[in-house]
Amino acid sequence: MDDEWTGWQVYILECSDSTLYTGIALDPDTRLRQHNSGKGSKYTRSRLPLALVYREAVGSRGDALRREAEIKRLSRQEKQQLISSIALEKRGGGATQG
Repeated sequence: MDDEWTGWQVYILECSDSTLYTGIALDPDTRLRQHNSGKGSKYTRSRLPLALVYREAVGSRGDALRREAEIKRLSRQEKQQLISSIALEKRGGGATQG
């Protein structure tokens, strides 16, 4: 596993109806498989398939819960900007992770 992705993480899934679901996990890839197999949250079960569009390493479970709450308070547009900023960062566009 890549050291960048160890510890608790906040993740955002894009659902089949284009809604965004935010959660926390130690391993978002495994959690995505659980969601897609119908063993995730009640919200996502009726919105399959799902795609992992954002992940952020945050450290402790408490930090993850706080960051999850912050992200859940964002508007859809603000969440899209957060997702886009990471995509730009990976392409070398200079955006920083917030």
